[in-house]
Amino acid sequence: MDQSAFTSADEIRTRFSRTMSDMYRSEVPQYGTLMELVAEVNASTLSGDPALKADLERTDDLSRIDLERHGAIRLGTAEELSTMRRLFAVMGMEPVGYYDLSVAGVPVHSTAFRPVREENLARNPFRVFTSLLRLDLIEDEALRAEAAEILSRRRIFTDRALALIETFERNGGLTDAEADMFVREAVETFRWHREATVDAATYRRLNAAHRLIADVVSFKGPHINHLTPRTLDIDAVQAAMPGRGIAAKDVIEGPPTRRCPILLRQTSFKALEEAIVFRGETGEEAGTHTARFGEIEQRGLALTRKGRALYDERLASVRDEGGAGNAGGSYAERLATAFEAFPDDYDTLRRESLGYFRYALTRKGEDAASTGLASLDIETLVRDGHVAAYPIVYEDFLPVSAAGIFQSNLGGQEQRSYAANARKDAFVAALGAPVADEFEVYEAAQARSIEAVRTALRQTRQSSAA
Repeated sequence: MDQSAFTSADEIRTRFSRTMSDMYRSEVPQYGTLMELVAEVNASTLSGDPALKADLERTDDLSRIDLERHGAIRLGTAEELSTMRRLFAVMGMEPVGYYDLSVAGVPVHSTAFRPVREENLARNPFRVFTSLLRLDLIEDEALRAEAAEILSRRRIFTDRALALIETFERNGGLTDAEADMFVREAVETFRWHREATVDAATYRRLNAAHRLIADVVSFKGPHINHLTPRTLDIDAVQAAMPGRGIAAKDVIEGPPTRRCPILLRQTSFKALEEAIVFRGETGEEAGTHTARFGEIEQRGLALTRKGRALYDERLASVRDEGGAGNAGGSYAERLATAFEAFPDDYDTLRRESLGYFRYALTRKGEDAASTGLASLDIETLVRDGHVAAYPIVYEDFLPVSAAGIFQSNLGGQEQRSYAANARKDAFVAALGAPVADEFEVYEAAQARSIEAVRTALRQTRQSSAA
């Protein structure tokens, strides 16, 4: 079939993320309030920092800010995870990274489905943090078997969604009409259903094992747990949330406030208490469920392996002094002090190979190229002002931060302690495909930008010589 007849994966991803946002806004009214607050803070930040706005415009990051979302879902079986991978592939989203959250007392392991090329991220960086329940971490063997049996009966994808996934895989794409239908069908998987698939007694047993286990096992599908906008100033959002009637968590997860943001900072508002209906042999019984919440994130520079090792070392030094939990105050002060040893200017971060950067010719470089440049060495080009370096945005997640958000929204009472027990091989087997190494993704993006600069310089030199 003619490839030009197909709707691009970027366009399908954009339609899906917008539909998902509309659905979540109708399900969680405070999400709409949060979106308005984030938009106001972003506009104020850009107005007060013209240099930041100019840099975002140069790197195509400005246009993506308003579109940017990440969602989070929790799956119960290997079959669900494998099919979800195929569903996200229709939208150009690939699994990146493996996260073991069991070390933080959360019985799941996860990956992030997202676009990986910079041109696709610029069009729409929608990503979904996707967790698979670790049934092996349920200590009660009878309850573990019961949970597995309950999950084996459910079907979380519509028949039409499955058929359209197969159409995509067979033909290599979807037409515009098929893409619209795919979005309508796919979003049904993520919709909230207030009717539990278990009776009240079973729900209570699952909840006693872990509240997240109950959230995964007891419902028709992986309702979207949160949908997260990106802010340019998370501290301002955090401070303004109470004034909008939003109960923010006490601690912003991730690195401290910095001149040059790194990695990912996250905060959230407390999970909603939502009415649910249990169906048992004696009829219906009313109850409540608390799992879905609002989250906000601020993204910064993607760190290299060396930079990440330094980040982990600094963070561990703070947590070893007393831990973060949701204590606030003194923890924030200790965190800021610990990170004084982490360089806070982009030039140092780049020269010491602590972060990844995208390189681009400056006007000076373009002009100089026509007369010939003595060196194509990237450091020489940057030093002489012929090339500019821009931070590559961190597109992924931090296990400790993710667990902190999860724990906060499980009521702050879930303090399970599972032995460190990463099972990446089992996760990959369930997924049916390897997960990309996030560092390799960033390294490739940086290398492509350097090669693009050198190619442009060679072409300019050849054109001038001709």
